[in-house]
Amino acid sequence: MLVISIQSQVVHGHVGNSAAAPAMQAEGVNVAAVPTTLLSNHPRYPTLRGRVLEAELVADLLRGVEERGLVDEAALLVTGYLGSPDNAAVIADFVERALRRNPRLVYLCDPVIGDDGRIYVADGILDVLRRRLLPAANLITPNQFELELLSGVTVADKDGLRAAAAAIAGQRRVDVVATGCTLIDTPAGQVETILCADGQLSRFATPRLPIRPYGTGDLLTGLIAAHLAKGTAIEAAVRLAVETVFAVLTRTQEAGSAEMRLVPLPASKT
Repeated sequence: MLVISIQSQVVHGHVGNSAAAPAMQAEGVNVAAVPTTLLSNHPRYPTLRGRVLEAELVADLLRGVEERGLVDEAALLVTGYLGSPDNAAVIADFVERALRRNPRLVYLCDPVIGDDGRIYVADGILDVLRRRLLPAANLITPNQFELELLSGVTVADKDGLRAAAAAIAGQRRVDVVATGCTLIDTPAGQVETILCADGQLSRFATPRLPIRPYGTGDLLTGLIAAHLAKGTAIEAAVRLAVETVFAVLTRTQEAGSAEMRLVPLPASKT
C-alpha cells in the first residue's frame, strides 16, 4: 500500500506532509512524500525560515517518483498546499501523467486555498485548481469556505452542500468531504465533517473544542487516504479519520499545546 503525497513540509509542528505522512505511516501505509515547501514552521509564528521550493526542483522530484515506478505501485495520489502557481502547474502535469499511466490510481485533491473567509494563496494557484486539478480528482476535501469559493454556491444547509458538490463535479462522479462545517441544523457546540457521495450525505459531528491548531485538515486528509489505500469504504474511512483527529485534538487541548500532539497516533476503531 502506497500513497504519493505532494504538499508542504515543516521542521516544527504538524502541517502538510509533516501531519499527513506520519499519520499514514502509523496506519501501516507507505508514503512517498514530495515537498512543495521546506519551512521552519507554519506562517503564523513571529518568524518563518525556509522557502517555497522552486518549480524546477519539485518537477525533478516528481520525475524521480516516476522513474522509481511509484506511480504504478501507488493506490492513491494526494495533493495539498501547492506553494506557488509554477509549482501548481508542474504538479498538475504530474497528476495528468500519473492518471494516464495508472488508471487505477485514485486522486484525492485537498484544495488548500484559505479559511475563515481569507484566501492565502496566489490567484494562479486557484486557476490551476479550477482548470486542471479539480476536474481530475476522484475525491476532494475542502473546508466549508473553500467549497463555497470553488463552487460559487453558499453552503448554509444540506441542499446548499449538495448543490456545491454538484457544481464542482459537473457530469463526473466526484466525492466531496467538506470539513469544518457549521450548517443551520448543526447542533450547537458541534462542528461537522460531511461526506457527499453520489448526492447522499453522511454527517460526522464532534464537539467544537476551544483550540485551533494548524494542520487538522491535512491530518484528516492523510488519514482518509490511508484508510482508502487499505481498502476501506469511503464512509467508514471518513468516520475513522474524524474519530482519530478528534482524539488528537482532545489530547492537544489537555496538554495545552499550540501544535497538535500527533505522536503516538491514537488507534483507529475498526
